[in-house]
Amino acid sequence: MPQFFDKMLNSLDKRTAKIGIIGLGYVGLPIVLRFCEERFRVIGFDVDPAKVKALNSGRSYIRHLPSERIARLVKGKNPVFTATSDMKRLSEPDVLVICVPTPLSDKREPDLSYVENTAKEIARHLRPGQLISLESTTYPGTTEEVLLPLFTARGMKAGSDFFLVFSPEREDPGRVDFNTQTTPKLVGGVTKKCLKAGCSLYSKIVDKVVPVSSTGVAEMAKLLENIYRCVNIAMVNELKVLCDRMGMDIWEVIEASKTKPFGYQPFYPGPGLGGHCIPIDPFYLTWKAREYNFATRFIELAGEINSNMPHYVVHRVMDALNDRGKSLKGSRVMVLGIAYKKDVDDMRESPSLEIIKLLNGRGARVDFNDPLIPLAMSPRKGFKMRSTPLTKRGISGYDCVLISTNHSSYDYPWIVKNSKLVVDTRNATAGIRSGKIVKA
Repeated sequence: MPQFFDKMLNSLDKRTAKIGIIGLGYVGLPIVLRFCEERFRVIGFDVDPAKVKALNSGRSYIRHLPSERIARLVKGKNPVFTATSDMKRLSEPDVLVICVPTPLSDKREPDLSYVENTAKEIARHLRPGQLISLESTTYPGTTEEVLLPLFTARGMKAGSDFFLVFSPEREDPGRVDFNTQTTPKLVGGVTKKCLKAGCSLYSKIVDKVVPVSSTGVAEMAKLLENIYRCVNIAMVNELKVLCDRMGMDIWEVIEASKTKPFGYQPFYPGPGLGGHCIPIDPFYLTWKAREYNFATRFIELAGEINSNMPHYVVHRVMDALNDRGKSLKGSRVMVLGIAYKKDVDDMRESPSLEIIKLLNGRGARVDFNDPLIPLAMSPRKGFKMRSTPLTKRGISGYDCVLISTNHSSYDYPWIVKNSKLVVDTRNATAGIRSGKIVKA
């Protein structure tokens, strides 16, 4: 009915709409902060009671989101934010934003269980007039093929009784030049009124909203962004291996190519891909493409190259040790950095985990150090290790120090000086002249 649409727009304009964010991780929590900063009242939903407890006491569990920002929202006479695990409260907010994980299954197929279970909970408590936005990255068609039927099953109609949009997250933890507010936001709606409601919602917290013609276009655009990075990183990873055989430094080659002011964008090699997006999202499209009898060969090839990089790194470690008369079996190896990228406390899909597994499997005795992750746990991979402190005496006792994540806090000249051998996967030792350094 028109009154629901008009009421939604009015409540958003006046900041009286109550916002619900489902999933309080690296995507959901920044959105909570933005809505609260724009004077909206927010309820955060998460199935993890530890997260709920931490947030309600004003503590952050994400490094780049300081506790002070959380504490200001939950304390005082009129707190604007509260966290809960009670899904019965899903009927309270006027807006529900879904920010739950979308991993791959063991068979490398989309695991939409978090999205589906969340949508089922919303459907149980859905009331007329609510706006639902899916931000979790997924394959084209998810919003209208999976969510929409659940929400219309009781006879309500999208665009009149409730509003449904897809607006992909574009969070990049640790980035300082763009943030949630300054990163343009794509929005696709199930209907024109859904789209207008979604654009009105996000215009309150971001500087630029970009409407597109459908939820499918928005879903595909998000995948394209990550596939673009995945394929180009795979290309430079492959060239890194070739340059190694040809006796060249891929990092010097990239710096030389960067001098061209047009037609080239630099991508950088590494020990493999990590994080939630790039190693996972492209395969959502690969899976969906099979419905159309289409093979996504670039994605498959890029995935093959990137997933083999930890094996390449381990072979470089083996070769470097052999050149010094040592076998990998029985050698002590220190892995520097278990986070998936520089200066973040996030180890999701980190290539360091696979590298440690491979090193252990070949008989090495492996420790790791990460100043941002004192305890590394990955139940899915059966991984649990504590960070080992770096000391002059300690680091000199390792047969090899492997730089897997190039955190800014590492003193690389000191590391090289006090190590027997340094295998560098990130060009972190650039500018340091030493026969101890081997690039990988």
